[in-house]
Amino acid sequence: MRRAAIAAALLLMSFLSWKVFPGHTWLQQDTQIYAPILEHLRDPQVLSRDILVEHPHVSFTLYDELTLGLVKLTGLGLEPVLDGLQIVFRAVGLWGVFLIAESLGLETGPALLLVLLWSLGATAKGPEVLTVEYEAVPRGFAFPLLMLAVGFASRANWRLSGFATAAAVLIHPPTVWPVLLIYLGHRRWQALAPVAGAVVVLAAVAKFETGGSESQHFFAVLPPALEALQRMRAAYNWIDTWWLEFLPQYVFLSFLIWLAVRRLPVRQELRAFAYGLPVLALLSVPSTFLTLNVGKWALLPQLQPMRALLFITALGSVLLAAAGCVAVRERKYAEAFLWMLVPVLLPMHTNLFRPPTAIHALVWLSLTGVLVLAVRHLWLIPAAAGAYWVMAATVVLYPQMHAAVIDDLAGWAAKNTPRDAVFLFADNGKANAPGIFRAEALRAVYVDWKGGGQVNYLPAFAEEWHRRWQAMRQTDGPHYAALGVDYIVTSAGHEVPAAGKVYENSRYWVYKAK
Repeated sequence: MRRAAIAAALLLMSFLSWKVFPGHTWLQQDTQIYAPILEHLRDPQVLSRDILVEHPHVSFTLYDELTLGLVKLTGLGLEPVLDGLQIVFRAVGLWGVFLIAESLGLETGPALLLVLLWSLGATAKGPEVLTVEYEAVPRGFAFPLLMLAVGFASRANWRLSGFATAAAVLIHPPTVWPVLLIYLGHRRWQALAPVAGAVVVLAAVAKFETGGSESQHFFAVLPPALEALQRMRAAYNWIDTWWLEFLPQYVFLSFLIWLAVRRLPVRQELRAFAYGLPVLALLSVPSTFLTLNVGKWALLPQLQPMRALLFITALGSVLLAAAGCVAVRERKYAEAFLWMLVPVLLPMHTNLFRPPTAIHALVWLSLTGVLVLAVRHLWLIPAAAGAYWVMAATVVLYPQMHAAVIDDLAGWAAKNTPRDAVFLFADNGKANAPGIFRAEALRAVYVDWKGGGQVNYLPAFAEEWHRRWQAMRQTDGPHYAALGVDYIVTSAGHEVPAAGKVYENSRYWVYKAK
């Protein structure tokens, strides 16, 4: 009965995390890339002239097989299937956090409050990654599995820890390396055996992967032109662009984690991760500088090792909140308040060294006080829930990019243009409308800013994307027709010479290029 109640609570918190705060998005970030790739893998005739699907980067992952398998099994579309997977994997991560909390000696009530706090998510600025991803992308599925792996390890269940890590390897291999090094350093062969099996499975699947791909050269040197393009399109991979602003925060959080471990009754198994993961994450910074900035190793932008800094943010949220719960149990309320300050601030504020706004400071301090009291007096949980809703109402994590005019444009294109038609958004700049249009209309887009995110992975794609991006500077119909563009989309009021208008709404005009 107790286990069923805990499972129900974790699922409820996962759903609230998905629905309320931090919430979820669709076709606002990387699902603009993954959704078209998945649609093309499901039906090769879809988007057949789009460079985004000509160079997919899902060969070494089972993310596509898992998603498309469930689409076929359920008969549902991509969005509802990925929504369901997102809720499930968030619950998996919360389970891992609950196991960690219990291993620290917390009772069920305080442990669930700690999980609720962690479910609010946090951003690891600099490398630009989240503890709770807003979109249903591979990293957003793999990282919760790694939190579960740490949770099992905290119970000395290394076999189950290894299976959770193996599942993460199957979905997003680059996320896993810090956990693997902890296993190796402590000779946890029971955990490594399932991981080895997952690597074999991935290699076999990649060999028979359908769809286009681009060969990779392990020891390739990054050419200057490609480096300049990556710095323009994906600056987060280059430590010199953000270390001064954000690296001190990770050093500070690592110090707080060290203090929390000394304060808590941390078992030896968890201690290996609590000390080891922050150290490995911090070491990823100078090692990336030497291998990428100095050595120009072309593989590094694909692996993105500095995203291991996410473990510092994630563990800091858990361990500092746990230290606060232990202080409450000892009736040291002032100490508990201090421990809770950082875990409560992280979901609403990305830079600990930059003062929050007045309203956010009020919400921050109030929510911290309510949580401290609720740990001691569980009947105050409704007040904690109320504070949760207040924070959800005052913190805006991302703008809503969907608009009816984009949906109308996509609906018109899907019904009135050939399946292999190519569209170009001539004056859209870096806005996300083309990626939303591509996924909704299932029509090829000649080039868009968000799609350029693959310049990290695929050199041939990067060269072609940059050529097309530069070509958008021309504005006449014959020029675009010569490039292979069938339809030109502009802002309302922007005319295209030598091209006939075929559609318009309040925001967009569409011209036939040829």
